[in-house]
Amino acid sequence: MQNFLLFPFTSALWSRFAFYGAAAALLIFAAAPAAKAASDSYDGQAEWAQHYDADAKLTVSRATTPILSTQTVAATETAIQQYQEIVAAGGWPNVPAGQQLRLGSHSAAVSVLRQRLIGSGDIGTETGTSPVFDSYVEAAVRRFQARHGVNETGVVSEQTFAALNVPAATRLSQLEINLVRLRSFSRDLGNRYVTANIPAASVETVENDNVVTHHIAGVGKIDRQSPVLQTKAIEINFNPFWIVPASVIRKDLIPKMQADQNYLRDNHIRVYNRENQELAPEQINWNSLEALNYKFRQDVGGDFNSLGVVRINIANPYGVYMHDTPAKGIFGDDFRFVSSGCIRMQSVRDYVAWLLKETPGWDRDHIDEVIRSGERVDVKITPQVPVYWVYVTAWAAPGGVVQFRDDIYQRDGLSLAGASAPPPEPMPAQQARSGKLPPMNDDEN
Repeated sequence: MQNFLLFPFTSALWSRFAFYGAAAALLIFAAAPAAKAASDSYDGQAEWAQHYDADAKLTVSRATTPILSTQTVAATETAIQQYQEIVAAGGWPNVPAGQQLRLGSHSAAVSVLRQRLIGSGDIGTETGTSPVFDSYVEAAVRRFQARHGVNETGVVSEQTFAALNVPAATRLSQLEINLVRLRSFSRDLGNRYVTANIPAASVETVENDNVVTHHIAGVGKIDRQSPVLQTKAIEINFNPFWIVPASVIRKDLIPKMQADQNYLRDNHIRVYNRENQELAPEQINWNSLEALNYKFRQDVGGDFNSLGVVRINIANPYGVYMHDTPAKGIFGDDFRFVSSGCIRMQSVRDYVAWLLKETPGWDRDHIDEVIRSGERVDVKITPQVPVYWVYVTAWAAPGGVVQFRDDIYQRDGLSLAGASAPPPEPMPAQQARSGKLPPMNDDEN
């Protein structure tokens, strides 16, 4: 994801933008046939998702201000004032959704799109309301997508339409609700700490009030939510075994074995009885809950083990943790609510190196050496590092960029018109009455 532009654009900036944009436009029209062919062939991110580590499109914004900080609180207060003015002025129009809008599109919907982007400050009024989707509009769409956690394609498709058509009044309410959450963390969180923002599916490490590393993440599914918690990272497991938790045996493993009797062998999962004797999968009645009486352990191996090459243990009552994953393709997706509560980490080795920075003898070379060995090694993090899993769907950076994310777990109490995320599955009756989330474990399949 590219660095965000400031909000709102200044006239001087747009003058420079116009000059370079005009030059770029000549190149665009000269190469129109090739550009159209490339554009027509692009219908998603499947072809590059597995190469996320080398793809600049998937790097997160290099903001240096932590999301949990007094600076973010102040910036969000300013954003609320700006959005109050937007709402008072009538908000912004809905963009007609019917077909994709992209570079070269020509329709009345593009004129409305321009008005919508002007309303939120993603494009300047100087660009007018032409029905042509030009390079100015494409740049503004990319900026809008960056602010809403959508892959920056510059193409207005389903998820971008959904984000565009959330009313300004709803966005204002979202900012006001999240300001309360942000204020609750406007205190000393420690010299070194980790923040995982669940709705943004992202993690940042913070040192001396500056963000050191950013990590795209995969977090809990709608029906297996990652919990909000304050804890500490206490231990690293290199080349870990994965023990399948009972909830995953019941919800996932049994149905998969019913559908495919080779599932366990294909995924290098072994079965053990109470005496720790290995059993053959055929010895279990998969049309019952008999499997709950056994232990299922996946072999070590970064290419197939659900925990990848490293697991980071955090003290908590939910049974959740942070870890690597062999399913790297998820980090290229807009929708990364894929686990059973744990958090999967992109660039996990960088994260582990930062956590072990003050632990004697654990530099990056040693970390890589241990992972290459394939041997199970456990190391205590000294000193332990504070970790905060938070739920923040709207905030602003000191530079003026206002960020929004889908209220994936519906905790804001707002109706986001046109939201692209699927609705949550209903809770069991007892759980709904208690208002508590059950302990969560991770399937990571």
